[in-house]
Amino acid sequence: MSEILLMCLKAFLVGGAICVIGQLLIDITKLTPARILVLFVCLGVLLGAFGIYDKLVDFAGAGATIPLVGFGNALAAGTRDAIKEKGFTGIITGPLSACAGGVTVAILSGLVVAFVTKPKDK
Repeated sequence: MSEILLMCLKAFLVGGAICVIGQLLIDITKLTPARILVLFVCLGVLLGAFGIYDKLVDFAGAGATIPLVGFGNALAAGTRDAIKEKGFTGIITGPLSACAGGVTVAILSGLVVAFVTKPKDK
């Protein structure tokens, strides 16, 4: 029981820290949320490309994989694995295959929400 609690605490602290950084960027800088999104994904790609983010994922689990930085890390890991397997064509196929499941779930979730709710035009 205490092992699960410790794992949840690590995930909460790391995921929360990432969110705090995002909120501070919104509050302190003039960056728009869209630019912060791109910054987080690119940061995840860079940290993942150098193998740094994998250590954070091993420590925090879902607290590191679920935020946008984790998406960038998944893109980098997919690219790295596909290059080893397929060579140069892995540069294009790797990130697409690594993140296809997550992108599909996001699109389908948005579709379900659009059917269930009544969006209003502004």
